[in-house]
Amino acid sequence: MAEKIPPAPGRPYLAIPGPSVMPDAVLNAMHRPAPNIYAGELPEMMPGLVADLKRVARTDHQVAMYIGNGHAAWEAAPVNTLSPRGRVLVPATGRLGLRWGEVAKSLGLEVEVIDFGKQSPMDMGRIAEALRADGEQRIKAVLAVHVDTSSSIRNDIPALRATLDEVGHPALLMADCIASLGCDRFEMDAWGVDVTVTGSQKGLMVPPGMAFVFFNDRAEAARARLPRVSWYWDWSPRAHAEEFFQYHGGTAPTHHLYGLRCALDMIHGEGMEAVWQRHETLARTIWAACEAWSRKGDFALNVAERAHRSHAVTALRLRSPDATRLRDWVEGKLGLTLGIGLGMAPPGDQAWHGFFRMGHMGHVNGQMIMGLLGGVEAGMQALDIAHGAGALAAAAAVLAEG
Repeated sequence: MAEKIPPAPGRPYLAIPGPSVMPDAVLNAMHRPAPNIYAGELPEMMPGLVADLKRVARTDHQVAMYIGNGHAAWEAAPVNTLSPRGRVLVPATGRLGLRWGEVAKSLGLEVEVIDFGKQSPMDMGRIAEALRADGEQRIKAVLAVHVDTSSSIRNDIPALRATLDEVGHPALLMADCIASLGCDRFEMDAWGVDVTVTGSQKGLMVPPGMAFVFFNDRAEAARARLPRVSWYWDWSPRAHAEEFFQYHGGTAPTHHLYGLRCALDMIHGEGMEAVWQRHETLARTIWAACEAWSRKGDFALNVAERAHRSHAVTALRLRSPDATRLRDWVEGKLGLTLGIGLGMAPPGDQAWHGFFRMGHMGHVNGQMIMGLLGGVEAGMQALDIAHGAGALAAAAAVLAEG
């Protein structure tokens, strides 16, 4: 039996790409007795909560809430818009894109995947070719991941909308913003996205347990054409609730709603533009350090070009098993938890131990990021993992410039 390592003293830092760091204010808002779900404060706050949630997605259209995770949102979107045996196009840039395609296939949909690998963004030329080849317009939706949490690739959703328009294809554009909403710039209406899916546990800074599906008039019209949608998954009563129970198809996730109300107050108190700018600055801080480390040894960023990197998560590479050794050391010695490499190697392949990720989403600031980077550098020094010099100075320079 392996020896159990006691936790490091002090406050731990969960630097994984979700669940993100939960603000104390959010946790305190949730720490209360169960409320009345039939009248009073909770039902009365829902219209304002819905409006402020839509402000984060930059949409004037509808949102449906589900008790669930991102996978629930993945399922709710096609269930409300597509008939069984319909066809969807999945341009995948990592494990999460492929997984959404698998969910769609399990619903009886025909799935066409364009796999761009784990280090490259979507190629709009190849997507245009697939759309033009669909002369009968059997493709009813494009399921696109804005930021793939596994690879940390950030895709150009406006360019994807432009591609659909240039080809003249009527497919719905669905965007997975589970890792990006509230972190990377995303503007649903301005970018022409028909359906947006996300969860509570990343940029929204609320514990896992709520899923959100935003949809516009085109998607709502697709829902109206379906002969049936199951009572629970139907987004119409959730988005157009006349009674409180309809928002969540029964008993509400009461304490999550209090947490979400607090988180939305924090987000809009800072301002969406400021939230996006903070995440961009902190991401550049991390990139500066990682680029310095990569000048020696096997350390490497998974995504070479900055323009294609997420501002919420950074996927990294080392020689196997050094990534696992590093994760174990910083967690045991420093109380710092780094993210595992997700979907970067086949199950059972020892190469899996050469990948890890840094989450920098939601409730994070400069001193936290400097602590994260300092912990990683200490771990590489302790484990004699070759790396370039000057990383912390490079990171500090970015923060100093602002």
